[in-house]
Amino acid sequence: MAAERVSMRKTKEILRLHFGMRLTKRQVARSCNISHSTVADYVRRAEAAGIGWPLPEGLDEGTLEAKLFPGKTILVPLEKPLPQWTDIHKELKRKGVTLQLLWIEYKQQYPEGYQYSRFCELYQRWAGTLDLSLRQEYRAGEKLFVDFAGKGIEVINPLTGEIKEAEIFVAVLGASNYTYAEAMESQDIPSWINAHIHAFEYFGGVARITIPDNLKSGVSKACRYEPDLSPTYQDMAEHYGTAVIPARVARPKDKAKVEAGVLLVTRWITAALRHHTFFSIREVNDKVMELLERLNTRKFKKLDSTRRELFETLDKPSLLPLPQTRYQYAEWKKARVHIDYHIEVDGHFYSVPYQLVKKQVEARLMAQTLEILYKGNRIATHRRSYEKGRFTTIPEHRPEKHRKYYEWTPSRIIQWAEKTGTDTAAVVDHILSSRAHPEQGYRSCLGIFSLAKKYSQERVEAACRRAVAIKAYSYKSVKSILDTGFDQQPLPEEKEVKPIEHENIRGEGYYC
Repeated sequence: MAAERVSMRKTKEILRLHFGMRLTKRQVARSCNISHSTVADYVRRAEAAGIGWPLPEGLDEGTLEAKLFPGKTILVPLEKPLPQWTDIHKELKRKGVTLQLLWIEYKQQYPEGYQYSRFCELYQRWAGTLDLSLRQEYRAGEKLFVDFAGKGIEVINPLTGEIKEAEIFVAVLGASNYTYAEAMESQDIPSWINAHIHAFEYFGGVARITIPDNLKSGVSKACRYEPDLSPTYQDMAEHYGTAVIPARVARPKDKAKVEAGVLLVTRWITAALRHHTFFSIREVNDKVMELLERLNTRKFKKLDSTRRELFETLDKPSLLPLPQTRYQYAEWKKARVHIDYHIEVDGHFYSVPYQLVKKQVEARLMAQTLEILYKGNRIATHRRSYEKGRFTTIPEHRPEKHRKYYEWTPSRIIQWAEKTGTDTAAVVDHILSSRAHPEQGYRSCLGIFSLAKKYSQERVEAACRRAVAIKAYSYKSVKSILDTGFDQQPLPEEKEVKPIEHENIRGEGYYC
């Protein structure tokens, strides 16, 4: 059975997690939201091509894909596929359904699968673990559990008196139970990312695996078996060298550590501050850090040690080191390059090399800068602008000597406009000539052409005639005229201004 194909970003994440962080294939599969068989196939292909981690310098995504998927590839047989035992167990509760029937259906889907006796043996072995509560052992520096507490702390706005509840982020290391807590404005993605950064810096290192709940900020697609991470969360994890494996939906044992940590924080911090009045998040965090220190230095009931002592001896020496620079928050967006070789991000237009017209690229948005990537390679960097409708253009991105290969030119657009009418051509010509670079007006011109799909060319020409009369040379003006039906009304005629004659008016001759 052929394995599924994944994006090159996930391909590199598979290589990083397996070869760089030494995670098992199943752990990689859960982190990357793909099947175990796909991970096994990609690892096998990488080993056959002599590719590990880090990737060789200068190896772009196109070359990597060619090495992993050459023209003719002989696949090593994968291990026999297993069914979803939970589904088998549910089906057996249906009337008339037997294990033999389910095995026949399994063999129809996977002809190379297990024979009946082995199928039954594997199911019985799985079913025997259903009612067992296995004690989980955590290796030092391996896992960090993160979540938001259910109960927050009230903060009063000193100017308006509005009361808002601050969210409490909790992070717990698996081996030592060493705990971090922080009050945040909300549970949005910037707060979620910043809380992780502060937790890593508090611990002085990074756990190899981070296990969040299926929070929407970090997990864009919650699924019991294959949750999908948000691009920003994945980007942050790669920066710090940790693998994110979300807890399964409705499986509290997957995050037992953080659930216990949330309970402790609620009892020893949130409840302890119930009589305090706070007017800022900073005030809350000052008290939270004070009580957090008490919690981590307090002895366990059944163990002659503290969380701090266990952390110093177990987790701290085994944590991955912090990177040299703090992660800079960034959001990711996909965009299609328009014929004017610009992409639109939050209403602003940024240029890319004109050879990428009609290609799909990725934009990495930071507070001050914006990076544009194509197939994993950075092709442009711009200063971030928040002015809507404006253009940021690098001159080198414009076609000069290669203009003959470019699909659109100002003259061609004007010629196309003339097919609709002279007034349409006049509007288009004014749009192109009023821009610093004519290409910046391409979008508006094509928008005017597209109006003919909803209305007729005659009506578009009539709307442009009115736009010329009132000097409203823009796509929005033409569209508004069509939407309101003003194009079907006669143009207002200019009235002749006659001089006023009256016996009390002296007239111009009086002063001669």
